[in-house]
Amino acid sequence: MVAPTENNHNKHLDLLQEYKLHLVKYIEELQKMDKKSEFAKQWNEDTIKERKQELQVIDKILKNLIRF
Repeated sequence: MVAPTENNHNKHLDLLQEYKLHLVKYIEELQKMDKKSEFAKQWNEDTIKERKQELQVIDKILKNLIRF
């Protein structure tokens, strides 16, 4: 029998994983825009850097948490 806390834990881990995948796609889209336009490259540089740092934090959280 699965405890309600386990369900919540797994649900939140799944949400975190989905957000991670969203960030990866978002970064890829920004990098595609960078290749098309020098202005976009300058505009997106800080955003890409911040999202990559956020992605590293999420990876660290996911790796350190154990599913029940």
